[in-house]
Amino acid sequence: MITNSGSFKNTFSFLEKLEKGDIYKDLDRWGRDGANELARATPLDTGKAASLWDYEIEYKGGGDVRIYWTNSDIEGGTNVVILLQYGHGTGTGGYVQGRDFINPTMRAIFDKIAEDVWRRVTSA
Repeated sequence: MITNSGSFKNTFSFLEKLEKGDIYKDLDRWGRDGANELARATPLDTGKAASLWDYEIEYKGGGDVRIYWTNSDIEGGTNVVILLQYGHGTGTGGYVQGRDFINPTMRAIFDKIAEDVWRRVTSA
């Protein structure tokens, strides 16, 4: 036998917020913040790659939502931030060592999103 004392008011309130999509209201801010952080972390040469970070939000069925961070600095058919991240050969036979700037930046962004979501879930 199961008994209950008290109220499910907070539970129902939280579920109603989820149903309305309130949990997703900060996606645009997270996307913008992520693009700004990636821009700050991008190694600067001309500054073009750093200034071309953006994001897209994709809503799929069943509550599946994704944020994609993009960079549109393409030179010679190759995305420049990939060259900066992983390194690349030069036209004169040299090599430019890559610098891992995307992964640490994304880790910090994901941690911030997780904190925000956890705060929202536990305060509902």
